[in-house]
Amino acid sequence: MGGRASRQARYTAWTALCLGIAAAVAGWCGPSLSFGQGADPESGFVNPTPMPYEMPPKLQEAPNTTVAPANKPLTEEELKRAEALLPLLDSKQEYWAMGEFVHLGPPVIPVLVKGLGMAAPRIRYNSIETLIILKDPSPVPALIELAKQPEEMSRVREHALRAAVRLDPALTPPLLDVLAKDPNESVRKAAAFEARYVRAKAVVPTLIGLLSDSERFVALTAVQSLWLLTRHSTDMHDWEASSKEQRVEWAQEWIDWWQSVKDTYELPPPKSPRKPLS
Repeated sequence: MGGRASRQARYTAWTALCLGIAAAVAGWCGPSLSFGQGADPESGFVNPTPMPYEMPPKLQEAPNTTVAPANKPLTEEELKRAEALLPLLDSKQEYWAMGEFVHLGPPVIPVLVKGLGMAAPRIRYNSIETLIILKDPSPVPALIELAKQPEEMSRVREHALRAAVRLDPALTPPLLDVLAKDPNESVRKAAAFEARYVRAKAVVPTLIGLLSDSERFVALTAVQSLWLLTRHSTDMHDWEASSKEQRVEWAQEWIDWWQSVKDTYELPPPKSPRKPLS
């Protein structure tokens, strides 16, 4: 009997606690939460009334606050300032210096081209990076010459190739042909990869020549670029686990195909990017 009374007392206390919490929440939320229809205060059951939902306001287009880069020729003072920024491309202030070059705009390109010949490889690399940001094709001939230099670091040569392809791909097929024969396998792989972004028939023989490369990863990159450029399908081969002899044999399939179509073949248009899911 005493146990039953104890349980009843605990239940009553618990009900009172729940009602107190519900009342406090109702007080905080105002009329948005109350003992709605179906509520039973005696049992402690609370039926919350939801807040009415309002659609958020439509986003308005933010005003364009970008500042167009300067196109006026540099003054003598600005030219000296730009040349003084070049050594900072090899320091902890490299990103700030790059931003200053971008602020000065295309007129600063001759200074950055000068940076392509400086001693520190980091200055040469960041000069290339800044030229990519400026998106002006005028320095492409200088980038092509830098990429051809066999004594240059492979990392800098590959970045120069990448910049030339991004800025003016029409000028790069002869460069790709030269780099495809380079003794450095990393440079050959970069040429095989970047060729997929050059929509010109001239790069197809260059890529076919790389299919029988002594390095498997170079040949694999070349065949992937060929698939993307030409969309030509051949017999299925395991290029990832291929030997040199197998790659020479499989490359002949591409050679035969190209010999039969090269006079009339036109590269298919690039695939349009997929629309984002709504």
